[in-house]
Amino acid sequence: MRTEALLWAPFLFLAAAAHADQSALNPVVRQETIDKTICMAGYAKGVRPPTSYTNGVKQMYFQRARLNPTLEQTYELDHIIPLTLGGHPRNVDNLALRIREGENGVKRKESVAMKLQCLVCSGQVPLATAQREILEDWQAASQRYAGVKCHRPKGR
Repeated sequence: MRTEALLWAPFLFLAAAAHADQSALNPVVRQETIDKTICMAGYAKGVRPPTSYTNGVKQMYFQRARLNPTLEQTYELDHIIPLTLGGHPRNVDNLALRIREGENGVKRKESVAMKLQCLVCSGQVPLATAQREILEDWQAASQRYAGVKCHRPKGR
């Protein structure tokens, strides 16, 4: 059954990403508000939905994809546009199942998101560019920004 789940994973994400539009974005987070939102320490933690909500959405996605429930620990409910880049915390258009580990896993995507957040908050990359990069091809963004040093001022 693990093979079945691994085959479905990219399709689940692509289906969700195809629907990601403005509703996948948190309307409070805009270029002019980043200093009061995503660039504030603890912002993502403060807007992250409770596990009671995310676990319900995760179970719904598992049922829709007819995946074996024993594989649930292998997957995480991923914010397609991460909270750290202004993704909507609760809108299902911004949520998808993603494998936790590996080349296409959540852990690797999170490191790209953190780098992009730093670049946005330092003024090196516009917010809309970072959101588009993570949505369209976060693996390519990882390579594109790998050598870029973030020059984030202290206190931001």
